[in-house]
Amino acid sequence: SENPLSQTSIGLTGGIGSGKTAAADHFASFGIAVVDADLASRAVVEPGQPALSDIATHFGADILQADGSLDRTKLRHLVFADQAQRKWLQSLLHPLINAYLRDNLQAATSPYALLVNPLLFETQQHRWCSRTLLIDAPEEAQLDRTMARDQNTREQVENIMQAQASRSQRQALADDIVLNDKDLSHLHAEVDALHQAYLELAAS
Repeated sequence: SENPLSQTSIGLTGGIGSGKTAAADHFASFGIAVVDADLASRAVVEPGQPALSDIATHFGADILQADGSLDRTKLRHLVFADQAQRKWLQSLLHPLINAYLRDNLQAATSPYALLVNPLLFETQQHRWCSRTLLIDAPEEAQLDRTMARDQNTREQVENIMQAQASRSQRQALADDIVLNDKDLSHLHAEVDALHQAYLELAAS
């Protein structure tokens, strides 16, 4: 297998506004280590990290804020508008993010670890995982939740959804699927059952 991990890892994914954070939080309440790709992408560009000086050299010092940290909004606008710049940034950051995630998964002491990434399949990180779990939601629900949470316009949310794998692509790839179209207690009950199954998987 291509899996570089000795630790049993479960990949958790879902589109924006699907409820994957609520699901991950419930797994964490059982003491399961949660390794989050969004946090990793921030950690590798913190002040003092080599990637940050590479980015400042490449884009110019005004990509940094007054305190020396990365101006993420400015960077996002630059790479969103220019595919060549986006490719440059991805080739710099992807190996660093992968190493960060692998190190943290490997260091987990819980029976299994959870790798949370909205782009789990797009980044091929599902190959590290013993199983993959999709938190699935109807697109209308994704839109409503995200607009309410992030104060985004419908168009902004639709653009983000366009950039992610489609719902049907994820459904075809995932081992386990939770349809999160009811309330939080329904989501928690589904996670409770999966947690037991993943404990058995890790023990076998």
